[in-house]
Amino acid sequence: MNLSIYGLGDQRRRQWLIVDVGVSFAAEEHLPGVDLIFPDIRYLVEERKNLVGIVLTHAHEDHFGALFDLWPKLKVPVYATPFTAALIEAKRASEPGAPEIDVKIIPLGSRFNVGPFDIELVSMAHSIPESNALILRTPHGNVVHTGDWKIDPTPVVGLPTDEAKLRRLGEEGVLAVIGDSTNAVRDGRSPSETDVARTLAQLIAAAPARVAVTTFASNVARIRAVADAARAVGREVVVVGRAMDRMVQVARETGYLDGVQDFRGPDMYGYLPPDKVVALCTGSQGEPRAALSRIANDDHPDITLSPGDQVIFSSRTIPGNEKAVSTIINGLIDQGIEVITDRHHLVHVSGHPRVAEVEELLNWLKPQILVPAHGEAMHLHDHAAIGRRLGIKTIVRCRDGDLVQLAPGAPGIIDELPHGRVYKDGIVMVGADSRTIADRRRLSFVGMVTVALAVTEKGALAADPEVELLGIPELGRDGKSLADHAEDAVLDTFENLPRPKRRDPDSIAESVRRAVRSAIAAQWGKKPICYVHVLTV
Repeated sequence: MNLSIYGLGDQRRRQWLIVDVGVSFAAEEHLPGVDLIFPDIRYLVEERKNLVGIVLTHAHEDHFGALFDLWPKLKVPVYATPFTAALIEAKRASEPGAPEIDVKIIPLGSRFNVGPFDIELVSMAHSIPESNALILRTPHGNVVHTGDWKIDPTPVVGLPTDEAKLRRLGEEGVLAVIGDSTNAVRDGRSPSETDVARTLAQLIAAAPARVAVTTFASNVARIRAVADAARAVGREVVVVGRAMDRMVQVARETGYLDGVQDFRGPDMYGYLPPDKVVALCTGSQGEPRAALSRIANDDHPDITLSPGDQVIFSSRTIPGNEKAVSTIINGLIDQGIEVITDRHHLVHVSGHPRVAEVEELLNWLKPQILVPAHGEAMHLHDHAAIGRRLGIKTIVRCRDGDLVQLAPGAPGIIDELPHGRVYKDGIVMVGADSRTIADRRRLSFVGMVTVALAVTEKGALAADPEVELLGIPELGRDGKSLADHAEDAVLDTFENLPRPKRRDPDSIAESVRRAVRSAIAAQWGKKPICYVHVLTV
């Protein structure tokens, strides 16, 4: 859910540049029914006349995935490199109703202006092609927004981190670095994509039967590594999953799979001998509708696995997805399928820098100010510690919504801007402070009782009450139906109401609601949500 803004100018004439418009994925147990989480951009909507554009550092969902939903509120130019722009277009074509966005394509390594901002791209190795750092040249000094990066001299696909340009910039002078903190808690260096490619080649060559590889669809280097390993041993690659298919299409269009053999569709899988196929699947994070989940549940229409086959998880499990991934792995193992993860072999490397790489970048750039970003509290803390060890004069620790003044004057947090989260619930946007999700969480925990009463004008019941329980156990601790307990509570409460209150629908509803909740709580230990409808006849 990355979205940063850079402001240039005093308060009366300040213009803003947006860097990235990312999305986060909801955890079902915390946000039932919510599909996606977006940054709350109400401040940007207020400042719309002062917005000059959006620059996308790369095409991971947490950096560009909110574009279609949030851009219509901003309607400013969008700048992206060719691969990112092609992926935006491919995604738009697959999403009905997605807005037509005029994306301005900027060459890798180029320098261009957006409003008062003088911007230069720096190619950075990452787990997707065309990840870029941004150099923002201002009258007060040069600012580097690193984006997502690592130092990988052999990235398989795309350009390595442009050390020469970064060293030259360090000699020119750097005011501030706003830097990726994701792996600042891990010592050493991230291994290379080439190391993973070598491992995959060995595993696929040694496999006696079918092999399925699951990875992030956006990792084109990993797709190419699987393709090269398959070709070396005479296996066909079958692409399984819409996201993977779309990424392959975009990678071919932009030249990142040049020289790679044609892939097969899922319909060809069943015609290929077990030792002549590699299935490249979506679902590395346990997504219930993705290809690997359906394969593990044996309900995929085209792809099946048998005892002795292998599944390679060429990915890491994103925090929060552990349970879903474990369920798939357990299901595969129970079927006699061999599962290989990064616990067993080097089948995945991170796209983010470890401590030694962060130190190297900061030594190249020699910034006056370090602003740790892109991480949780522990990552930001350890990134700041690296900066202190290297003697960086000023380190600004900030969190979401903080407005940091870099120059002129003393650097530091000077304000907090309106910020927060917005949930995508179906096809509508819901504020994080809305009662909708809170009520839904309560419903998932305690269930609901509805009571319908028909009452005459004289205060008598016109018919038996109707009681319905949803999400509540059938029997209480005494073995009696909880529906019966609820109905008894309704009748007893109504009969014991003073006659004037029996003619007041609001009094009836509140008294019955309290009684039903108490009666069920006595037998269940939880108080359900209770709605009472009183109709006067």
